[in-house]
Formats: sequence, C-alpha cells, structure tokens
Amino acid sequence: MMNILDIKGIVKFITIIGTIVSMFFLLPIFIGLFYGENIIKFIIFDGVFFAINAITLFWLREYNISLKVKGSIIAVNLIWILLGVAGAIPLMLYTSIDFSSAFFEAISGFTTTGATVFSEIESLPKMILFLRSLTHWLGGMGIIVLGIGLLSIVNPTGSLSMFKAESTGISVDKIAPKIKDTALMLWMIYSFLTLIDLLLLKYFGMNWFDAVNHAFATISTGGFSTKNLSLGYFESSAIVWTTTIFMIISGINFLAHLRFLHNDYSGYKSEEIRYYLYIFLILSFLLTAVHTLSSNMGLNESLKHSFFTIASVLTTTGFATLNYEEWGHSAVMIVFMAMLIGGTTGSTAGGVKVIRYIIVFKSMLTEIKRVLHPNAILSIFIDGKKLKSSLLTSIFGFFTLYFLTTIIVMLYLYGRGLDEMTSISTALATVGNIGPGFAQVGPVENYGFFSWYDKLILSIAMIIGRLECYTIYLMLSREFWKKF
Repeated sequence: MMNILDIKGIVKFITIIGTIVSMFFLLPIFIGLFYGENIIKFIIFDGVFFAINAITLFWLREYNISLKVKGSIIAVNLIWILLGVAGAIPLMLYTSIDFSSAFFEAISGFTTTGATVFSEIESLPKMILFLRSLTHWLGGMGIIVLGIGLLSIVNPTGSLSMFKAESTGISVDKIAPKIKDTALMLWMIYSFLTLIDLLLLKYFGMNWFDAVNHAFATISTGGFSTKNLSLGYFESSAIVWTTTIFMIISGINFLAHLRFLHNDYSGYKSEEIRYYLYIFLILSFLLTAVHTLSSNMGLNESLKHSFFTIASVLTTTGFATLNYEEWGHSAVMIVFMAMLIGGTTGSTAGGVKVIRYIIVFKSMLTEIKRVLHPNAILSIFIDGKKLKSSLLTSIFGFFTLYFLTTIIVMLYLYGRGLDEMTSISTALATVGNIGPGFAQVGPVENYGFFSWYDKLILSIAMIIGRLECYTIYLMLSREFWKKF
C-alpha cells in the first residue's frame, strides 16, 4: 500500500500546480482592473487559493517528490478535480450559474472541450471571458506538463511517469535528454504560435482583447469565443482563414514543430501527419461540394466555411462560422466523420487520434493476409518501425474503453429523454473534447439546459476523454490499490 511519503508527495505536487494556477489567475484580475470591473471578489478568492497552496507547500518543503506510476495517476486525477473547482469559483462569483454549471464550464475549459453553458457570452465580464480562454490555454499543452519542469528537478523518474499519465498518444517521445527540457521547449513553441496567431488576428481586424482570447482558444484547440456567434461574428475572410490554418497547425504533433525549429523536417513526414492532412483536405473538399450545391453561396465562401468547419471539428476546437446543420444530411455526415477522428498524437487536439486508426486499419489488413497466408510471418510497421504487440494491445484496449465510455454516456442521455442525435453527438463531443455537436447541442446552441447531475456526468466524461481513458479507469481496478 502507499505510505505516508507517497501521500505527501502527491499533495506536494498538487499544491505546486495549485500555486502555479493561482499565479496565472492574476491575469484575469489585471484584465478586470484594466476594464474597470469589480475585481475585489476575484482578488480575495485568488489570495485564499494561493495561500492554501503556498502554506501547504511550505509545510511539505522538506519532502522530496518521488512519484511512481500509481502516485502519478492519483495525482493527475486529483489535479483535474482541483482545476475544476478552482476554475468554477470565479464563475460562480461573477455570474448567476450554480456550482455544477460552473464546474462544467471550468472542466470544459481546462480539457479544451469548448462546450459552454452560457447563452449570452458577450454580456459576461471581460475578466471572466479571459479566464475561460486562459483555462483553455493552460489545459491545451497540459497544465501537468508545466509542472513536469519542476518535478523533474527533484526526481526525473517520477516526472517521466507523470508525463506518461498526462500525455496523449500512443507513446512518450522525447526530443531533449531530460523530460523537463522537452516540456519547457514545448511550452516555448506553444507560446510562440500563440503570439504569431494573436498578431495576425489583430492585423486582420480583431481588437487586442478578442485577438488574445481567440489565439488562446485556437492554439489550445479549445473553442471558447468572446462572441455569441463565435468566429461567425467577424466578417473578415482573413480572420477565418488564419484561424483555420492555426487550428490545423495545432492539431499536428508539437514535437514535429520543435524538430522543425532544429532544421529537422522528419516530424512532418510521419505517416500520421500525412494521413491527417489527407483526411482534412478530402473532408473539406467534400463539404465544400455539398455546401455549394445546397446553398446560394459562391465557391470562395463555401471553401472558406467548409475548410474552417472541418478544421474546427477534426482538431476538436469547436469554433463555428455558420450552422452546418442547415447544410443538409450529407454535410452532417461529413462533419460527423471528422468528429470520430480527431487530431494527431502530441498535439493539443482531442479525439481518438489519426495514428490509432492507421494502426487498426493496418492490423485488419494484416489479419486478412494471415488468413490467406497462414504460414507467413507478418508485422505492422509505422514510419518504418515495427510495432510491439503490447502497443497493439494497448491501442485496441483504448478503442474499447473510448467507445464504451461514449456508448454509456449516450445511453444515459437517451434514457434521460433526449433525442437520438443529441444523445449521440453530446457523448462524442464531451468524450472527444470537441464541444459542439448536433441538434440541441449544435454549433449555435449550448449545454445550459442539462440538469445539474447531467453536467457533472458530462464533466467526468470530458476528463476521461482528456486523459484518454486509462488514467481514470485504472483507479477503478482493485489491482490498482494493491501494492505494486
């Protein structure tokens, strides 16, 4: 069983993250101060939040963090509860929503889902709008990756296990000898892309406030907007195309971007990124054709909105320019396909991830060949490297857990009396961290109509999707709580 040092190590790491978040929460306070809003309640909350974490951290200053896999997994799960509560309190203080709605909104932000309970977004205080975007930006690269830089100073082995618990994808890939260096480099490229996107959005017509918020939401593939109409509010085609490009960039493995900065283009030549771009282009052109035939829009407008929509859904960002449900059943089918896929591993995008579909498809072809040639020795290769059988087992296990979770959420919602399309798309949109779905949760709707217990269940679904199932479900195993 876990000893007292393990528990203190978990608590210390959680308080490190809490302290970091409390310092980032100063940014919305400055925004409120700049716009002349009442910031007193926010200051009191953040001061108390910082004090609790700082005092606990001071009390545990003599304990070295030494987390193995079990401790890391527990810490990850507890941190997401902490983030949900911490993000919910300011929302409750400055709006009329209850705890379940505020918790849902905060989890939606930190998991970069982008599903909102607010119908009148533009009436929210500027500091709350910025807080929502900030939760996206922190959650996009992974708030825990930020802490890895601190944890690895104390215990590199522990930080690696934490990185595995939080990272999305099929394996952990390092570009620097130490995990902390990789984490810091990822944050640098993440910040750099945010800055470039911000400056372009400002140049093409957004004000500074909208540009910052939308850059945060774009690079994190989150989707929270400062406008009721999302990106549809802005009439500039340059803004739409800029956001489309940066959503696609953010859906690509950030390690590939890092390698590019070191004059290494190999990351962009991977099978996953090639197929990711193929899928994006094929679905975008298909949707363009459908949209052109079903509307009176010209080709240029259809291209703009179709490419934007597929980029938004494929990367699980969740922005919208138009209500794609009005484009007909064929359009809904194409968007639905994008919802099922997701971005690439090592990106800020959610969903199943392209590489898993590639591996499953190759596994199916291999099994067909094995039936035809029983004595043949067959293996599966990705980018010229043979995949281990344990990795294949893990991927098929993920598919089982992912779609089982989606089915459970879907059946729960259908049992609650929701229609089929709302139930299916809500389950996919929350577990896949996408945000908008169809019908009652379509691109022009919101999640405010759900009951308090629905919102808590959907919040859990978003966390399960963000942590890619295993990290949550391991804690439900009896074996997990036995001594390793």
